[in-house]
Amino acid sequence: MGLIEILKAEYVSIIAGAVGGVITAWLAHRVLNKRGTFSYHVNHSRVGMTTDDAVFGKVEASWNGNNIQSLYISNAELVNESMNDYENVVVQVYTSDTHLLSESTRVADGPDILEWTEKYKKRVFVAPNTEPTAAQRAIYFGQREYSIPVFNRGQIVRLTYLNSATTSAIPTIWVAVAIKGVKLKFRVPQPLVLGVPRSRAAIVGVVVCLALVVFLLFTSTPHWLVALLALALGLTAQLPGAYAIRLWRKLYNVIGG
Repeated sequence: MGLIEILKAEYVSIIAGAVGGVITAWLAHRVLNKRGTFSYHVNHSRVGMTTDDAVFGKVEASWNGNNIQSLYISNAELVNESMNDYENVVVQVYTSDTHLLSESTRVADGPDILEWTEKYKKRVFVAPNTEPTAAQRAIYFGQREYSIPVFNRGQIVRLTYLNSATTSAIPTIWVAVAIKGVKLKFRVPQPLVLGVPRSRAAIVGVVVCLALVVFLLFTSTPHWLVALLALALGLTAQLPGAYAIRLWRKLYNVIGG
């Protein structure tokens, strides 16, 4: 090999190394500085309703002695999907077609409960021997506001409400979080496979299985065995997809520190 060829080979290595370094740095920057994402979903279960049947009798659901049309238990889960930890997060819960009655709040896998914000406490404070005003009742039955001192990546906050729907439809309860650089997404509850949404696991599983089958086709593996393996993987694609997503999440957390 002549001198020119050696120099060319060295230049190619230098250029390739530089391009690879730039791409790696760009990917690391994108991952580490990715916009924060919170997500939430809400499930509703009816636990009581008021009916009046002339033949079979009357069933009444009541709150403080007042009949209510339908009684629900609603569970909301708020998840920190980002790679960042946040402090002093204010979470607002609100509704327009049900009355929020009693509540239960907690941070998953821990003993901590959520406290109302000082602002909310002042708005619903009722002095001893007095009655709440109409405005205070509207605030209490229509919204809540909590403070999360620390909301770490991957943590889940669970909010449970006993509530009375004001219409015949299933109630709607919404969650809002106002933090700079954080986007809140509403996700429709989905069946899970190993903690991963089934649809996402299926899509990733198909890609993983297809890549594996294509790789095996370029090896000395008998085609009948590849076909049999492809059939087996196709029937269980959700499992490798779920494992792949879980592995990616672990690597994602390691990169994020």
